[in-house]
Amino acid sequence: MEAHETIRCRGHSSISGLHPTTFEVTSETNLTPKGDCIIGVGAEKGAMALDPVFKQVIRTDGAVLFTRLSDGNITVVVHSRGSPHLLLTHPTDLVWRRSGYIDNRTIGLWSDHVAASLPRALISRLQRGEALVVEMTAVTPD
Repeated sequence: MEAHETIRCRGHSSISGLHPTTFEVTSETNLTPKGDCIIGVGAEKGAMALDPVFKQVIRTDGAVLFTRLSDGNITVVVHSRGSPHLLLTHPTDLVWRRSGYIDNRTIGLWSDHVAASLPRALISRLQRGEALVVEMTAVTPD
């Protein structure tokens, strides 16, 4: 089974993209320099508002999540895992993690990219407020 979700957001002048273990998009519009994992603000939705079918697929044991981050010029594909234990109840945030830690914002586990590993050219463009499209595809094992 496969499910898709697309979220549009934008960059912000306070984006640093320095966090070594996560990256995040949020529907919040304000950002302070402490939010070094946040790469997009003003997102159309948080974890709670994700499509129920998408949630079902990403919560399947062995599910894989492919996340395509694109500003229209630079594209990065992030590979993560889902889990039956994902809560997906946060109203504003989505967080991809390099670890297996789960809270109500977590959407991807064991991600192969975090804020600090994203291309610096993408982070620079996001610091200028460029639009960011987050396209997610969740796939269950055969």
